[in-house]
Amino acid sequence: MVTRIINGQRTSTAGFERLYPFEPHYAQINGNLMHYVDQGNGRPVLMVHGNPTWSFYFRHLITGLSGRFRTIAPDHIGCGFSDKPSAKKYDYTLNQRVADLDALVRSLDINEKISLIVHDWGGMIGLAWALDNLERVDKIVITNTSGFFLPVSKRFPAALWTIKYFAPFAVPAVLGANVFARGALYLAAETQLSIGVKKGLVAPYNSWQNRIATLKFVQDIPITAKDRSYARVQKVDQALCNLDPDQLMFLWGTRDFVFDVHFLNEFKNRFPQSRAHVFEDAGHYLFEDKPGPTLELIQKFLP
Repeated sequence: MVTRIINGQRTSTAGFERLYPFEPHYAQINGNLMHYVDQGNGRPVLMVHGNPTWSFYFRHLITGLSGRFRTIAPDHIGCGFSDKPSAKKYDYTLNQRVADLDALVRSLDINEKISLIVHDWGGMIGLAWALDNLERVDKIVITNTSGFFLPVSKRFPAALWTIKYFAPFAVPAVLGANVFARGALYLAAETQLSIGVKKGLVAPYNSWQNRIATLKFVQDIPITAKDRSYARVQKVDQALCNLDPDQLMFLWGTRDFVFDVHFLNEFKNRFPQSRAHVFEDAGHYLFEDKPGPTLELIQKFLP
């Protein structure tokens, strides 16, 4: 069992240490400690998680790819084993997330081109970084995420709307009762998650203070031009065409309760010749539902 101190509180790996046996690494990023996994040698593969997951979500890929690649999986600030500053001390916005990721990559002194694997809001973060650094990017695996505004055929989910706009419910529910991270354990996967996996997914979010990012991620989703991250998403949306379709692969669980087939179809409309593998019996937590098949496809796709 490993015990780590996050914001002065103990967080242990009891119950899931066998599932996440990776040595911790930390980087000082814009005044906060960012935790990341850095496993294996070879061409770098950067894995960018979303909300409310952390590097634990990529554990199968880290184990399966680190024999050939240098697998790097950071925890965003406020997530996983990274620092969890208050909203007064840290700007929980998309621009800040992209800046953090860029600072981490620069601190690692990587000389080769980087392949990315992105999921959920990590897709927007990772794609924004990639579009700013096209000369540094090799291949990108895109899973259940977005790189554009809400598709016209898709309505903003009511549960997310409530969390984003109705603070009297969102604050006690998300920060107090941890409904976002705990709810995802039952809504995001089609398979029944083991007790160890459930413990691993929610372990870092063990107090009101340590759940700040799960709330701020949702509040930062840009719906109108008044939202702070609207301009950055607009920039990504308009620049997606600069990605090489031959360097992209889409892996998608169609039973996603947010990033469903509406998002996949939008990506396919923009990149019709890119490889796409659809899993009709998988949900948002695709790598939990299909760890073996997705690993095999990624192994074949990466250089």
